Parts: sequence; C-alpha cells; structure tokens
Amino acid sequence: MNTTRLALRHRHRALLAAAALLLAGTGAGATGLATCDSGPKEGWQPQAKLEQMLKDKGWTVRRIKEDGGCYEVYALDDKGQRVEAYFHPVTLAPVPTKPR
Repeated sequence: MNTTRLALRHRHRALLAAAALLLAGTGAGATGLATCDSGPKEGWQPQAKLEQMLKDKGWTVRRIKEDGGCYEVYALDDKGQRVEAYFHPVTLAPVPTKPR
C-alpha cells in the first residue's frame, strides 16, 4: 500500500474517532428541551417519590428517566392526555421546556 493511501486511511480513522468522542460528550442523548443544575446525584430525590406525587395528581406514569440533569416523565395526565414533562430532581418542581 502506498504512503498516500495509508495516510488517508489514518486520517479517516482519526476523524471517526474524533466524531465518536464528540457525540459521546453531548449528554448521553439529552434532548436539550430542559436542563437542570441538579448537583450530585446523592442530593436527588428518588424517582419513586416523583412517581407517587404524580399518581396523587391523577397521572398514569409510563416512564421516568434522567435527561439533561432533570427527571423526564412520560405519562398520561389526569385528563388522559399524553404528557412529556421535566422535573428538577432535587425539588421535584416542574421545569419549563424549550420549544421543539
């Protein structure tokens, strides 16, 4: 293999590695719809507490996950409407979202 092709192959691999690192550093799939300055996870309230709080309001919680330092909730509200909502993991207060 000639040196020009070898150099191009190495450059291509380096670009792929750089792109992979860039993507890996973007918040593990965070949507960017909401962000919370939530501090260390030791200070977070349990997801179960948020789930119970929402159930007490008549919501049917489908899923709770972490996104952008917030709790992201997929649920049906008390009117049966599908909801994607964000809550601060320390205070469990609703977090406003950016438009999509």
